[in-house]
Amino acid sequence: MNWISNYVRPKINSLFSRREVPENLWTKCPECGTMLFHRELADNLNVCTSCDHHMAITPRDRFKALFDGGIFTEVKVPEPLADPLHFRDQKKYPERIKAAQKATGEKDAMLVAEGEIARTPVVCVGQDFAFMGGSMGMYVGNAIIAGAERAVKLKRPMILFSAAGGARMQEGILSLMQMPRTTVAVEMLKEAGLPYIVVLTHPTTGGVTASYAMLGDVQIAEPNALICFAGPRVIEQTIREKLPEGFQRAEYLLDHGMLDRVTHRKDLRDELVTILRMLTRQGPAVKGDLPAPAAETPAAPEAAKAEAARK
Repeated sequence: MNWISNYVRPKINSLFSRREVPENLWTKCPECGTMLFHRELADNLNVCTSCDHHMAITPRDRFKALFDGGIFTEVKVPEPLADPLHFRDQKKYPERIKAAQKATGEKDAMLVAEGEIARTPVVCVGQDFAFMGGSMGMYVGNAIIAGAERAVKLKRPMILFSAAGGARMQEGILSLMQMPRTTVAVEMLKEAGLPYIVVLTHPTTGGVTASYAMLGDVQIAEPNALICFAGPRVIEQTIREKLPEGFQRAEYLLDHGMLDRVTHRKDLRDELVTILRMLTRQGPAVKGDLPAPAAETPAAPEAAKAEAARK
């Protein structure tokens, strides 16, 4: 028995062997290529600390940063038919839904929640691009209607965060029908005199842009977000001309009057609070929490004795 080969060498190798590092600890910025530690990136709301590139963020993570104390209540959304057209391409439609649900942990591409932002009650609707490209299907239409009905019932403003590649092809005409349905939902808010604010994030395209995403009382976008109906590549191939630099990006649309603001994600909460309180005719929000109630003035000794004698 060779004790050097059988004992010493394995011992040394175990001391100096590389430890397995989880793959999700680091994220590479798609804009500048910087490797970002996952906790640092999450603390910065999924914005690159090197170049300020705004990466995708899930509605749940966004709401945790947006609502006071990260506390919110989900609004129930009616479940649509699972596979109305029995659609199948490379996979069956229900299989694609299950795969997206497993990958994201969400029921569909839209999350509806209610809560308070700086003590301002609101209803928020957020779209998740990670769920089948944030595509607009019947569930998304139901979610926006459920959010609007809840906002009208509670007399609260509604904020919508859009992120979508357009309509969901697996639902065909039923997906396109969500455009007029969601337009009617927005009209419900307007008839009730409630503010409807849209925050367009990267990317917002197709039928989503042609309906509820462009109907806000105030239109805000995150920096460098792609916002369009048909994409730049399709337009270039159609007109056979080179498009201007930054065409269909948030800053370009702001310069051409299609947006009201382009706001960094870390400043978005304060800006939303300011706009909401102005539109609802409330005073400025209190920074931090509300002040503690004033202590009661202790009763004079004589008054205390008289009260005790009376009892």
